[in-house]
Amino acid sequence: MARYGKKASSKVERAMHAMKRGQLKSGRSGKTVRSRSQAIAIGLSEARREGGKVPSRPSSSRSRSGGHTSSRRSSTSRSRSRSR
Repeated sequence: MARYGKKASSKVERAMHAMKRGQLKSGRSGKTVRSRSQAIAIGLSEARREGGKVPSRPSSSRSRSGGHTSSRRSSTSRSRSRSR
C-alpha cells in the first residue's frame, strides 16, 4: 500500500520546481530555500495541511515549546547543578 498520496507527490514536485528556480521561501523568515530536504518538507507540509495522504511528522523533529527558545544556560546555574 502506498505511503504517500497523489496530492503529496504533486506538492513536493511543485516545491522542488520552485526551489530550483530560487522562488521557494521558508515560512517564518522568508529566506530562500536552498536545501533539497527542506523543499521536500515544505511540500509534504502543504499536502498535509490540505488533507492529502501523508504520514504524520516524526515527534523528534518537533520542538516542545513551539517557539524560538535559547538552549544556553547561565554558567552559574550549571555549576550549581554539578556541585549537588
